[in-house]
Amino acid sequence: MDEKTLKNIFHNSSDLIVKNIKDVKIYYLESLCSSDAINDFILKPLALAKKIPHLEKVLAAPNTIKLKNASMIPYYLENGFSIVIKKKNIYAMETKAKITRSISPPETQTSIYGPKDAFTENIQTNLGLIKRRIKEENLINKDFLVGRRTKTKVSLLYIEDIADEKLITTLTQRIEKIDIDGIIDSSTLAHLLLGESKTPFPMFHSVERPDAVSSSLLEGKIALICDNSPFAIVLPAFFSDFINPPSDIYNKSINVNFIKIIRFISFFITVLSPAIYVALINYNQETIPLALLINFATQRDGVPFPAPIEALIMLILCEILRESDLRFPSNYGSSISILGALILGDAAVSAGIVSPIMIIVIAITFITGLIFNEIEMVNSTRIFRFIFLLVASFFGLYGITIMLIALFLHLASLEPLNKPYTYPLAPYDKNYFLATIYKMPKKKDLYRGFLLSTKNKRKQGEEK
Repeated sequence: MDEKTLKNIFHNSSDLIVKNIKDVKIYYLESLCSSDAINDFILKPLALAKKIPHLEKVLAAPNTIKLKNASMIPYYLENGFSIVIKKKNIYAMETKAKITRSISPPETQTSIYGPKDAFTENIQTNLGLIKRRIKEENLINKDFLVGRRTKTKVSLLYIEDIADEKLITTLTQRIEKIDIDGIIDSSTLAHLLLGESKTPFPMFHSVERPDAVSSSLLEGKIALICDNSPFAIVLPAFFSDFINPPSDIYNKSINVNFIKIIRFISFFITVLSPAIYVALINYNQETIPLALLINFATQRDGVPFPAPIEALIMLILCEILRESDLRFPSNYGSSISILGALILGDAAVSAGIVSPIMIIVIAITFITGLIFNEIEMVNSTRIFRFIFLLVASFFGLYGITIMLIALFLHLASLEPLNKPYTYPLAPYDKNYFLATIYKMPKKKDLYRGFLLSTKNKRKQGEEK
């Protein structure tokens, strides 16, 4: 491939640099390559060499590949390699610039104990963070190029003698069938693999902690790492995985189990609180003690809106405040929270627009929702909070009961990658149940879940 052809391929891009030293041609993209690496590995050795009989004897780089086909030149140029050509010999030498950020602490999945490193946008760094923890030759990573234009590198990771072979085959086939212009983030890849079903609940687990991904691999799960994305995708995902953060493994089981109970209670409180309040005020007053009912009626005296409309207005306002808090720079976030929660809330009660008890109910609803850090789980609780409120406005506690049954049936019907979403409760698996929903002491955590691994099930010790 001559210089003119290559420039035509890149449409005379300004960052395509061409250099000639003696009878050797060097091509590289200035925006992707390190000038120091090019100077040290290529230019200096060529300039200082008296004769250049063989390029491999003169040039030395951490990663040097001899290309058999000139058609691969654009691919390697786009991945930060420099192309060195002497007659018919073509070499691709890795001279990537460090255009990614350094390893930093996790931001969305923080914990007091445990490692403080998180994934970055560099796929090689992310693979290294996992392989630092699992030093095992059976840790396999299959690489794919996804996207006609982006050619994004994707790695499928699993432990060969633990993971389910059928699941690996299924994911491999689905990745190979993807035909799209580009993949920018790992979440896009996950949506293409699993499809965007009508359920609001997350069907995959986005993880930014390499220790959490390593623990999942040891359980028999599969991880997907996408270049330019600081989040790994862990599959399959179950509802219990979103209630139990990775930091639980670093704390004593007796303390963690108490917190797990609090999390499950918080899940139901954040979804049901406004609906239950509206149902009790509008339809089921007989369930409230007379003194408390009189207190509620006194507080609502003068409020111009019925309880369902009042709750709906407050929920929408709080959702707007939450979104503005997330989108604004952190310096403004606290100001918005104080303005919304204190000033507007107090002014609304003083003006008689909402009742004090409604402020308390909505505050409890949103405080309990802060326990979950998975954004898709937070979004699903939002949706069902409004659904339960709507049902309670028309049918009271009876409607809430029916909707709860419908919610459980909906969860039981979900099967991401043909695995039941309600596992390990349905089907019940004692081993995975005691490793996730209820944390047993580490010495008693002996076996992997039967749904994740069909071989090498024992995690510690030997069979007696």
